Amino acid sequence: MHSMSDVPERWTQAGVCPDMWADPDKDPRNKDGAGPDGESATLRDFLDGCRLTLKMKCEGLDPEQLARRSVPPSTMSLLGLVRHLAEVERDWRNWIVPGDPAPKLYGARDGDFDGAVAEQALAEGAFTDLVREQTATDAAFAEYTDPGTRVGKDGNSVRELWVHRVEEYARHCGHADLLRECVDGRVGQ
Repeated sequence: MHSMSDVPERWTQAGVCPDMWADPDKDPRNKDGAGPDGESATLRDFLDGCRLTLKMKCEGLDPEQLARRSVPPSTMSLLGLVRHLAEVERDWRNWIVPGDPAPKLYGARDGDFDGAVAEQALAEGAFTDLVREQTATDAAFAEYTDPGTRVGKDGNSVRELWVHRVEEYARHCGHADLLRECVDGRVGQ
């Protein structure tokens, strides 16, 4: 457990906007020109931005830093978030792909967070899992060009699932901002 004196000093790589993660002209999430046309392309663009934000929040950290827990009794960590999002990508795919659902990646409830320990192979595996699950879920969603299409046993619209995906990543990117700042003082944006 870290004491208050162990709290890192706030810092940023930004020079023009010191309260930001990166200056706007160097932020890879910023794009020139108008956003994409169409509902599905817009949802995908927002999801991609959130995914990139999560990746940026984890960059440059070692397994111990990635696995560092927030505040008791929470088991939340950046590594736990990566594992959790790999798990929920699989869950979303399970909602729309016919047949038996794919098994949980990390076992029982909260295994994604509870099992997020400071081991190099485990950390690398979590990022591999996330990319694999994102790719597979993206492919499943690509089968549906009309966001109003109802899918799965619950009859959710593809639109609803897209929005839920964006919301899930956005919420956890907020957590990642705070977690990263606790690890090394790097401020969020």
